[in-house]
Amino acid sequence: MTNFQPLNIRRFQQKAQVVTPDTIYWNRLAKPELLKEHTTIDYIDFSPSEPSNFVLTCSVRVQIYNLVTKLVVKNLSRFQKTAYGANFRQDGRLLAAGDEEGHVKIFDTTSRNILRLFKGHKAPVHRAFFTADKLQLASFADDKSVRLWDVTNEKVVQTYEDAHSDYIRAGAMHPQASHMFISGGYDGKINLYDTRAEKTITKTLDHGCPVESMLFLPNGSIFITAGGTHVRVWDLISGSRLLTTMSQHHKTITCLGLGSDGRRLLSGGLDRHVKIYDVSTYKTVHTLSYPNAVVSLGVAAKDQAVVAGMVDGLVSIKRMIVESKPSHLKQIRVSHFKARMQRMQKARPPSRVSVDQVVSERRRGVKLQKFDKHLRKYNYKKALDCVCTPINVSKHPEIIVAVITELQHRGALQAALTDRKDITIIRFINFLCKHLGEVRFMRPLLNAANAVLDVFEKTAYAYNKPMIDALERLERTMKSEVQLTCQLLQIKGALEMIIGSALDNNKSSTNFSYTQPVPTKMHPSKAASNYVVIVD
Repeated sequence: MTNFQPLNIRRFQQKAQVVTPDTIYWNRLAKPELLKEHTTIDYIDFSPSEPSNFVLTCSVRVQIYNLVTKLVVKNLSRFQKTAYGANFRQDGRLLAAGDEEGHVKIFDTTSRNILRLFKGHKAPVHRAFFTADKLQLASFADDKSVRLWDVTNEKVVQTYEDAHSDYIRAGAMHPQASHMFISGGYDGKINLYDTRAEKTITKTLDHGCPVESMLFLPNGSIFITAGGTHVRVWDLISGSRLLTTMSQHHKTITCLGLGSDGRRLLSGGLDRHVKIYDVSTYKTVHTLSYPNAVVSLGVAAKDQAVVAGMVDGLVSIKRMIVESKPSHLKQIRVSHFKARMQRMQKARPPSRVSVDQVVSERRRGVKLQKFDKHLRKYNYKKALDCVCTPINVSKHPEIIVAVITELQHRGALQAALTDRKDITIIRFINFLCKHLGEVRFMRPLLNAANAVLDVFEKTAYAYNKPMIDALERLERTMKSEVQLTCQLLQIKGALEMIIGSALDNNKSSTNFSYTQPVPTKMHPSKAASNYVVIVD
């Protein structure tokens, strides 16, 4: 008997994929880093101010995560029942969230205190957003009503009863005009509101399906709604005319987001995909896949990361791994052209070369700098010493700042400055005094100055005259920077008064506010102070 031969499987050539600049750009997202929560992730929002923390709304908790460390920075657990739709104010200082009790709460992101507590809705509040002037807040609830609140006085400015005939689960504020906003309900209707108009609702549109999410483009002339398997684009300027309809999902679309400074639109759905569209053509340019149904989505500034929340409580964090994170695609097109030229050169028949030429053309690895080698071996003191050379101090201070920032991220700057000679500490303080006033270096060098003071607090030094002179120079530098900041703020206030008076003299038909109010620290109201969470 002959031996049985295995079946010869024919290998077909794989279908070539069309490589576009968007494909190259979004493929730079690294492998997802996963977090696990207990229940469905209701909402994700990124802080508009640095650092780019993001907030997750899940069950009775609202948690603020650090994008780099993936650790919880703040835990806002002041909810007796399920929380919904926590999102930041435009300056990142306040955070608003609704809950199942029908309340809307405003938190201070630095102290975790409840500053305002709005009561009035008779059903869960799923979304609440600040207006463009940061002075008011609109809430959208399941009692089919929309309420506009005054943040300062904690009172209702206007109530839109029976705005929809079903639950209101979506809303969006105009990014520039504080008097305009929209709402979407499960009745498939879209309502436009203008607080200056006599009519409560200026216009009603039909999406055709229960509206799950909506947003404005950055210029405010176009708004987008999502519900069912459709994404619809509406032109606000031309009477809210329907521009186009996109139907790239085969299951319900649950969330929308903007990327690349508003030039890309992202939509997530129950089909486990996130579609990315070009806003200029409204065509799909890329698709991201996930292990489960996507119910919430957040995109960091300049596309630093894409965070998606899933129905089973899984959170996927995909970060850009490129060193430069462009918000536009011009550089991507250049790299695409170079890659194409390289492929064409590889496709040419190879010429006859000698062995010596092949060896000389072998690709070499990236050469590490001296401080990189020390950092790799955790020799933090040597890394700081080899980079703090007179040439770097005078001509390349950004290299020293980069090493200082890396040591700060590792929590090793204080260790690198401990048990050092006086001349080393004095040289480091002189560098701080010389470059502390530069805007690009101010934040890391301020942290470095704090590290120097911590070292002096924990270590005994012989306070000789050169050391005392260096510390006095650092003190004078800090005082001069504080004084300069105060003078600039005074000049800013004077300019705002001049511009404001000029605008008052030239009254126009519009009510736009061109000056931003000086932010003041908000104190908790009486209702917020008396609010107590009862745990069974």
